[in-house]
Amino acid sequence: MKSTNEKEFVTLIEEHQNLIHKICRLYTKSNTEHKDLFQEITIQLWKAYPKFRGDSKFSTWMYRVGINTAITLYRKSKRRIQSLSFEDVAYKVPQSESYDDTEDQQIKAIYQAIKQLNDIEKAVVFLYLEDKSYKEISNTIGITEVNARVRMNRIKKKLIKQLNP
Repeated sequence: MKSTNEKEFVTLIEEHQNLIHKICRLYTKSNTEHKDLFQEITIQLWKAYPKFRGDSKFSTWMYRVGINTAITLYRKSKRRIQSLSFEDVAYKVPQSESYDDTEDQQIKAIYQAIKQLNDIEKAVVFLYLEDKSYKEISNTIGITEVNARVRMNRIKKKLIKQLNP
């Protein structure tokens, strides 16, 4: 039988699981890595849940735990030998001529540019794209509100430079 804490936790995770998926999308390259990171973030959230005091919104706390978990695993994975994932192999089914993939290509280019950013910059962009205020961004990442604004402006310039060389 599930405890009250467990039921609350599962309900909150179900409500906010898209946040975890977005974090996973930023820090992983393949579907397998995405699933692994999702599972690891969920495990870390469960371990930390008893310490959640409700001083901030659950989603803000969840962002912080999720991003910290992703950054920690991302740094560990950089030490390993990189191998080619199956999705990266060029054997792809040709697309129909009536399908315009311009928007898909633009989104892919944006994600590729974001993946080139450092860990903190990725977190700032992620929260910004989630329409979080600079105050919420600063609270989640642990920087000042002014620093969050300055970083976001610098990140925008960096992304524009990468996307329009």
